[in-house]
Amino acid sequence: MKKLFYQFIILAVLLNVLGCNSNNQKSDLEVNREIVRQYHKVWSDGQVANLDKIMSPDFVCHFINGIEWKGIEGAKNTISSHKISFPDWNEKIVDIIAEGDKVVTRYKSTGTHQGKFNGLDSTGIKVTIFETSIYRIANGKLVEQWGFPDALSLNNQLQAKK
Repeated sequence: MKKLFYQFIILAVLLNVLGCNSNNQKSDLEVNREIVRQYHKVWSDGQVANLDKIMSPDFVCHFINGIEWKGIEGAKNTISSHKISFPDWNEKIVDIIAEGDKVVTRYKSTGTHQGKFNGLDSTGIKVTIFETSIYRIANGKLVEQWGFPDALSLNNQLQAKK
């Protein structure tokens, strides 16, 4: 009887420990998703000062079209410059998936071309593209992004007026 009792206690402790880890992992994943949501919000509202709270100083962004920037200041400069070209730029998350230290978003980006962009003067054209990004989070901060914008669609929309 004693042996059965001890086996029951060990099983109960194991279930409790494993259950706690599961809740912590779910909590961590939600924190990671929220950090990425805040990053998209900065792209939409232009409040680049908020990057100090969510981004690591050694952040690196790699875009498929060869664009790269580093650090919080690099992100602030890139976002601010983009908001000059598209003052009403808005990113709306369509899908968000988190696993381990990674978060993936598929999002719809819209904006009106009001300033020079990729050598093209303002066209006044309202654009819509879909993008996908993969983010890596460490110690509660964004440390890396791999971006896959539909640059072809963006360029085709901007060139349509020519």
